[in-house]
Amino acid sequence: MAAVSRLTRALSEERASVLASEAIELAKSGRLQQASARLREAAAIGHDNADVQAAFITLHQGQSSSPLLDLCRKYAHYHDPKAGEDAVALLRSPSSPKPSPTTALECLQLVLEEPPTKLSDAQDAIVSELTRSHVQIRQHMVKRLSESTTEFFEDMFARGDESANCMRSIVLEVKLWQNEEVRLRVEDDLFVLFIAKLMESGHDHDGRALKGITLLLLADTPRLYSHIDEDAFDALLKSLDLRLPADVRGQATLVIAKFMEVAELEAQKYFSDFITSQVAKQKPEGLVISFSAAAQLFPVASNVTAQLFLTEGFLPNLMPLLEQKFSNSIVHDAFLALLNAACVEGACRKAIQQYCTTWLSDKVSNGTGRQPAIAATVLAKLRTANRGTAEGGIQAGNDNVSDLVDLFQKSLVVEDHDEKNISDSIEGLAYTSLRPEVKERLANDPKVIKTILSALEENHSSPEISIGGLSIITNLTHYQPNLSEEQQKMSQLRAYANASKPDFQVSELEDHKHVERRCTTLIKAGVTATLVKINKAPSSATIQLTNKILLSLARNPKERGTIAQQGAVRLLISHCQPQPQQKALLSSSQPKSSNVPAKPAIPHDAAHALARILISINPAHLFPSGATPHITSAIPPLASLLKQLTTEGPTLTDSGPRDLLPVFEALLALTNLASTPTSDAAKAIIRTSLSDIEDLLISTSNDRVRCAAVELVCNLVAHPEGIVLYADGSRKARERLRILIAMADVEDFKTRSAAGGALAMLTDYEEIKISIIDDAEKLERTVDVVLDMVSDKELGLKHRGFVVLSNLLQGEQGRGETFKKACIGASGVDKVKAALREVREQGILEIGVDVLKTLMGKT
Repeated sequence: MAAVSRLTRALSEERASVLASEAIELAKSGRLQQASARLREAAAIGHDNADVQAAFITLHQGQSSSPLLDLCRKYAHYHDPKAGEDAVALLRSPSSPKPSPTTALECLQLVLEEPPTKLSDAQDAIVSELTRSHVQIRQHMVKRLSESTTEFFEDMFARGDESANCMRSIVLEVKLWQNEEVRLRVEDDLFVLFIAKLMESGHDHDGRALKGITLLLLADTPRLYSHIDEDAFDALLKSLDLRLPADVRGQATLVIAKFMEVAELEAQKYFSDFITSQVAKQKPEGLVISFSAAAQLFPVASNVTAQLFLTEGFLPNLMPLLEQKFSNSIVHDAFLALLNAACVEGACRKAIQQYCTTWLSDKVSNGTGRQPAIAATVLAKLRTANRGTAEGGIQAGNDNVSDLVDLFQKSLVVEDHDEKNISDSIEGLAYTSLRPEVKERLANDPKVIKTILSALEENHSSPEISIGGLSIITNLTHYQPNLSEEQQKMSQLRAYANASKPDFQVSELEDHKHVERRCTTLIKAGVTATLVKINKAPSSATIQLTNKILLSLARNPKERGTIAQQGAVRLLISHCQPQPQQKALLSSSQPKSSNVPAKPAIPHDAAHALARILISINPAHLFPSGATPHITSAIPPLASLLKQLTTEGPTLTDSGPRDLLPVFEALLALTNLASTPTSDAAKAIIRTSLSDIEDLLISTSNDRVRCAAVELVCNLVAHPEGIVLYADGSRKARERLRILIAMADVEDFKTRSAAGGALAMLTDYEEIKISIIDDAEKLERTVDVVLDMVSDKELGLKHRGFVVLSNLLQGEQGRGETFKKACIGASGVDKVKAALREVREQGILEIGVDVLKTLMGKT
């Protein structure tokens, strides 16, 4: 056999060489058309044959100066797949010169002249690349579509996904079309043709057709939705079959959801009729399709889907049939998917609890493939929902999830598992990890934690795994809110009304100590690095869950350095920037007449987590000079937290409308940033937050928040930008000085100390001395406050008081003498003497003695 095979190959090579020679002879005699045909025949036998390659070069030498055109001619005429691959590489290479419009059009025509079945997959990429980069190509396609939409559609659709997508892009590029009526007619025709392709038997190109339907419908819903009749809707529902790829089902779901938005009643009728007719046939194929469609659409159309699910007799009659008549594994898979989706509705959960638990338990033990994991997930949802149900609600005979967690853990860590099995196990753990005992169990299993983090990194593009995995981590790291006494009483009243336990009576496994330990375990396992990796191209849900997790992880000051080192700060700052989808939403919702750009809201959890980290870390380590992100990029998120103070409560809490903790921690973080030697941070803080800081100084009655605000001011006035706020001689500057002096007289020592430090720095400047001493209305009060500072028992505040006195007594143009008289009138000499008796530190004594000499006129 081997000898025969070698002989056959030899004969083919010989035949190809003969044909190539004949082609050259024909070309020499001027018969180019016959020569080209003979060379194509030779290439069909052996395009790699050396004689064929040489003949090609000879035949086309001088006809083209474009390597791309040579490759396309070789690919199209002689069906050489290698030439097609090379042409694609040339088109996509950033270093290759862009072909001229004439060359590009000739290349396109060479490819389109050949039937799609004769060419390799490279034709799709060639057509797409040429169309994308040359407006002349798109104009040529406009002409082809206008002249014969159906013929051109059939040809392009057969060439591949990208070629089919080119038609959709071109028909929506309005500026290419000179006649809008023609464009709309072509758009309608294309939409109908895509639907027709979807309705053809088989599912070879469902994804290709659905992508065209989806993109066109989203772009022009009001016009195109009317083309979806009941037959088309049925085809869409059949595309939800769980046996089809996820991208096909996803596209079909998008189209159905959009159609339901604009034709709700019509869509619901189509859907109801389809499901009812398919189930009534009691055929395995119909059941698989109907169960699949209902499961996929439960989140989109829960009302109508739940009504069908709860149809009287549906579950009671179906369960015996599943056990006896429909033993087909695919039918059971589809029904499990339906039960899993139906758990979103309380009434559906009750029905599942009543009729399906025995069957589900059997599937956990005896199911095949993914069945045990999905059945366990459904049971987990039932048991998790049932726990704590008010009297009169459904009650499970057994709400223990330990056996289910066993299954999820074992299936998760088993080797050689595929993405679907991981997804099932993670979904189950996402529900069971709401239980305190399960949280502890998972946190104490390093292998499971490692597997979850690895699954997130390896499958971050899978929504089921990414959202499910992040939900597990969110559950493990969730701190219970610290309720005030008033909030606890309200919880008790609600509990009495509902005959249940008060909300604040939680398991000891949910106390601060246990949650903190779980957070530390995850940090040591590298959760922060995982979060950074999966947030390269995140969804809004991924961002939201990530921010919530980091907020919990950053609660423990001891761990802030670790999570910052692993990239949390850069990640949180990026989350505080407008996301692409947020920008698009703001752009579309902004009135056309508005000239003021809308500002996207900064995520609260991201800003708060950032604040917590920045409290504890040296800014110079996080924001080195010349690196990104710049220190100023952290200011707007922190500033946004100051704006969220609308009302205040008696204590700092972790939840509720009176939450002052984010405000307090934002102030601390801003204070830390303002401590940097450069003025960049101080400038940014003043620009974004000055008015909010000043409002806090005069409006809040919370000592800790007010103290933090004054400490921030103290750090700001260490920079020229901060000094100017108090030294420009304006009325506003004088008011700021009055507030600062008032802060030096409050009951809270830390606030007085911070205000005294700020005054000590500010009064070194003559402009500020003038503002204070010339403020005759408040001078007497200022003197009393400063003398109280030097009389304080705390040495640090005493020191600040002596510095302020010394500075003001040195006022120029007689102002120092004015202040001296005011101090003497307030028994300043006696108070300074008494204060000096309590001082032993040499530096403070020297300042105090100089002040006393000045007051007594001995200098």
